[in-house]
Amino acid sequence: MTATAPDAVSSTASPAGRTAEPAVPKPSAVWVLIAGVVGLVAAATLTIEKIELLIDPSYTPSCSLNPVLSCGSVMVTPQAALFGFPNPLIGIAAFTVVTVTGVLAVANVQLPRWYWSGLAVGTLLGTVFVHWLIFQSLYRIGALCPYCMVVWAVTVPLLVVTASIALRPAPASGEDARAENTVARAVHQWRWSVTALWFTSVFLLILVRFWDYWSMLL
Repeated sequence: MTATAPDAVSSTASPAGRTAEPAVPKPSAVWVLIAGVVGLVAAATLTIEKIELLIDPSYTPSCSLNPVLSCGSVMVTPQAALFGFPNPLIGIAAFTVVTVTGVLAVANVQLPRWYWSGLAVGTLLGTVFVHWLIFQSLYRIGALCPYCMVVWAVTVPLLVVTASIALRPAPASGEDARAENTVARAVHQWRWSVTALWFTSVFLLILVRFWDYWSMLL
């Protein structure tokens, strides 16, 4: 995949020439909103399924499709409640914030750079958690939760988008500013290439880990 040029949108500057808020390109704003809604729906659905399973231990979740794609096998493990409560509750809170942010961004409400930086840091922590869950699902639990995978699929692209917004080049001068803008442009230009590489890597890990099962289906 080839790199794309940065969107031709400049940041809003204060009277002193300092950057006040990063301008958010419309495609990025729409993606933040989509990621928030999709992640929120997936987290809410997982929570409902978990409640049903608590009410009736014999309940088969709608996302339990086969021995590999089986939410039920994942939900009953300690990893599914790492902090003492179901992990999807974290997703509901986090993706609610993302959804509201997406609505504001699509409505052209300018949020301060510190807000986008905070959201990017929060998404980075979520990405670390996602990768821990990926490892646990593949090599400890031995099953995949489709709704969890939806959350995985939106978290990493959300990270690269929020990071590219927070690091968006700003009008400035001097060697330090030029170096900072170079890094920011590189992050922005290659964000989708990094995302595509991540998806490819995870797909290959899943393919290799459960190859014995996939091969029986061929």
